Amino acid sequence: MKTIEEINQKIKSGKVVVVTAEEILSIVKEKGIKKTLEEVDVVTTGTFSPMCSSGVLLNFSQPKPKIKAGAVYLNNVPAYSGLAAADIYLGASALPEEDPRNKVYPGAFKYGGGHIIEDLVSGKDIKLSVFAYGTHCYPRKEYSCLINLKNLNDAILLNPRNSYQNYNVAVNLSDKVIYTYMGVLLPKLGSAHYATAGMLSPLMNDPYYKTIGIGTRVFLGGGIGYIIWHGTQHTPNSPRTERGIPKGPAGTLALIGDLKQMSSHFLRGVSLRGYGVSLAVGIGIPIPLLNEEILSYTLVANKDIIMPVVDYSEAYPNGKDEILAEVSYEELKSGSTKILGKRVPTCTFSSYARAREIANTLKEWIRQGRFTLTQPAITIDRLNNES
Repeated sequence: MKTIEEINQKIKSGKVVVVTAEEILSIVKEKGIKKTLEEVDVVTTGTFSPMCSSGVLLNFSQPKPKIKAGAVYLNNVPAYSGLAAADIYLGASALPEEDPRNKVYPGAFKYGGGHIIEDLVSGKDIKLSVFAYGTHCYPRKEYSCLINLKNLNDAILLNPRNSYQNYNVAVNLSDKVIYTYMGVLLPKLGSAHYATAGMLSPLMNDPYYKTIGIGTRVFLGGGIGYIIWHGTQHTPNSPRTERGIPKGPAGTLALIGDLKQMSSHFLRGVSLRGYGVSLAVGIGIPIPLLNEEILSYTLVANKDIIMPVVDYSEAYPNGKDEILAEVSYEELKSGSTKILGKRVPTCTFSSYARAREIANTLKEWIRQGRFTLTQPAITIDRLNNES
């Protein structure tokens, strides 16, 4: 048995042993569970993928006279202003008003909220346009200026749903090309698109959320962030394999962090043809090896991860979510898989290479003493039981 406090003492003294979720497998194979637990303190994870349920909370400097934000636009992309006078929230999937709505238009949606977030962390100027009805305390009715990350009072990445624990494999059984948040799906089972970083994914390495909870410090967008709750659409009771890995979409996390610490290398605006825009987010979570049970969960391999295949032309839009087949992440990662008797080429929406980079970056931060672990106020598994 170990404690987070003991591991943090090792971090401060430079004696901590940290490995990635890829490296832990060979170590246990060579040394066994007990010896590995004695020697290794932390396993690092990583994922990098479009995560639509993301956004930024911004507070801009008040002009003279002051204004209470009504309609707000950032580079012509609408933001939400139903907060205090100078607080606004921009969602990653927000689109410019001139873009077509409520129809599939393959050539549209090249710039939106996710790109503005990337532009902000890249140091670019963004045009802020504010319109208001005017009050005695906030008499101004219009305001326009250029803002950037340096002159904003606050810029907070605030993401309601990130780091999905497993997800669908999207296919198209119809005879037409369809445009989805999982990409352009070719007709007649012409392609299969999947996401997540497999064995590197944070919630794959702690499937029952034993070490992850409110207050857990994480790598977020190239900076440091925190878990503030389970994410929206969190469904912890999904069917699982014997190893505890869910067979479909399950756990999610809500995250927060200081955008001014972050990097455009780990926060990238994404254009999804015919669908809209999103933000690719880099997340890494350290798993403290407190006991043998927690260590055993980090031994997940790509072959252990089973993902459901769903038809996005019929089942998904109609809310049926019927599973056509189940395939392993290992097979998906190989470049093709067999579905309904047909060999289908596969395509990932997550960057495994960037996920590996995140896990290794977090590993070095911990080894160098730049990143210590936090004791959650309450773990997600306890939070689930209380809900």
